[in-house]
Amino acid sequence: MFQWFTIMPKLALTLIIGTLGALTFRYAHLPLPWLLGSIVFTAIASRFDSLPIHRPKILTGPARTVLGITIGSAFTPQVAQGIFTFLPSLLMIIPFIVIIGLAGVWYYWKVIKFDKMTAFFSTMPGGLMEMVSIAEDMGANVAKVTLTQSTRLLLIVFTLPFIIEALGHTHLGDRGAITAPLHDVSNHDLLAMFFLAVIGAWGAKKLHLSGAYILGPMIVSALVYMFGWVEARPPDEAIKLTQLIIGTTIGFVFRGIKSKEVLRTLAQTFGFFLILSLVCGLFIYMVYTFFDFPLVSILLAFSPGGQSEMNLIAIILGVNVPFVALHHVMRIFLVMGIAPLIAKWFKKV
Repeated sequence: MFQWFTIMPKLALTLIIGTLGALTFRYAHLPLPWLLGSIVFTAIASRFDSLPIHRPKILTGPARTVLGITIGSAFTPQVAQGIFTFLPSLLMIIPFIVIIGLAGVWYYWKVIKFDKMTAFFSTMPGGLMEMVSIAEDMGANVAKVTLTQSTRLLLIVFTLPFIIEALGHTHLGDRGAITAPLHDVSNHDLLAMFFLAVIGAWGAKKLHLSGAYILGPMIVSALVYMFGWVEARPPDEAIKLTQLIIGTTIGFVFRGIKSKEVLRTLAQTFGFFLILSLVCGLFIYMVYTFFDFPLVSILLAFSPGGQSEMNLIAIILGVNVPFVALHHVMRIFLVMGIAPLIAKWFKKV
């Protein structure tokens, strides 16, 4: 209990700093203010060790359940009928992961001189915490894996909105309300969404699913929304708060790390980021050329950032959220399925 009293003021200060960043980005008409503004201001604040701030990790679970429900709410009966049309694009995720893996391992092993195991886990586009956890079990350098994976996520999240603005000829500043405001959502619908979040997260954790706090609520709510049992979506205030929590969490990437190490990691990861950009560009071009899907949806579906962040951007933009979500679910499951097997093979060779 005493620990809570010491943490809560630090969490409050962190969220205040993130909110100041969001408002600054909003009034400067910069892309995705609630996400990117909170990232920038928290990242700057985290470099000052004397500031009493704390990473809001305890809030990320509830924030991700809101995200899961919001994704699931996009699976309307009309959308459900067209899900099978996603299959050709979904199958492209398989060679996409293989090429990224081969190119990334070569880069980190041969160019950066990581050992093979560390190079592999620094490369694989799975969930950050999942990759770090398996890397630790397999004897990789956890510190390097954590830094490189975190930096990759940071680079993707921060550059992607500007790329979307350029290619999609759209402005991603403050886009107003994403869903209905809280006072327009009935207590019945709020209670229903709360139970969907709890049941989905609990069930996914029991099944040991990767990304349980997003995936569980997403699956449960998708079924409910497809049958039309619930129609209201999480209120706009909850989605903005979710952006704020995820943004401030990302902002702590380099907390407690020396500036020299930060710059070296940024430089090393930027090389891999260029490789990723080329591979992603190739697959985005192929899917856009051969299949009938919108460019921005494809761009988000084949951007190997965190599934929370990519789906969040899809929700904010109002693009085909099920299309984007299913691609990231498939990517995460494939990586989580093959990563331990390949790592064990690395140990033998």
